[in-house]
Amino acid sequence: MLFDVTRSELVEIFGEDRLATLPVTAFPPSAAQSEGARLLSAVGAPTGTLRLREPDEDTGRLPLVQDVVDVEEFEDAPRDAGGWPVIGWLLHAHLALDPASGTVYAFDADEETARELHTDVSSLLQVTVRFQRLLEEFAFSGGEGDERDEESEEADFERLEAEVERITQETSDIDPLPFQDDETAWTVVGEEIAAGQRFKGDSPGARSLYG
Repeated sequence: MLFDVTRSELVEIFGEDRLATLPVTAFPPSAAQSEGARLLSAVGAPTGTLRLREPDEDTGRLPLVQDVVDVEEFEDAPRDAGGWPVIGWLLHAHLALDPASGTVYAFDADEETARELHTDVSSLLQVTVRFQRLLEEFAFSGGEGDERDEESEEADFERLEAEVERITQETSDIDPLPFQDDETAWTVVGEEIAAGQRFKGDSPGARSLYG
């Protein structure tokens, strides 16, 4: 594993009811014993930006890539990609696990691209946790809603952008794939967060931005 992500750490941050998992039995035999399947089963991921795929109600299995996209239309997809389990959804991309290498791929049906997004599942969980925690804990220093003055708002967004950049850089030092260019799903998510988007519910950021 590239990153050390534990269940106890995630429970402390988000609570048990905010963590989603995938049972090992949902994976095809070729992937059930992989490190990625173990992490998604034993550790899980916080709900929010990343959505884990629900197993089929009848079979209890995750769909395969060939079940959700026409793999032949993806020129950059590995030859055996059709048999990989789809583990989640991020922005407009299906996330699939290559059980042989442990790599997480993003299949964007609109763009017909298949890209390596994470070297392993621990990297996927690490980025998800850090961005989700930022969304839920970041506090703007000014007042709420219309009470915030322009100067404090500008300073707040500079702090927010710096936090996104820190996550990007610290991740890239270990796994360059999630933020390898301006078009990856995580790069887009980071830009949206830095622009003040994706703050929801009763988070300090949402209260400050939307009153």
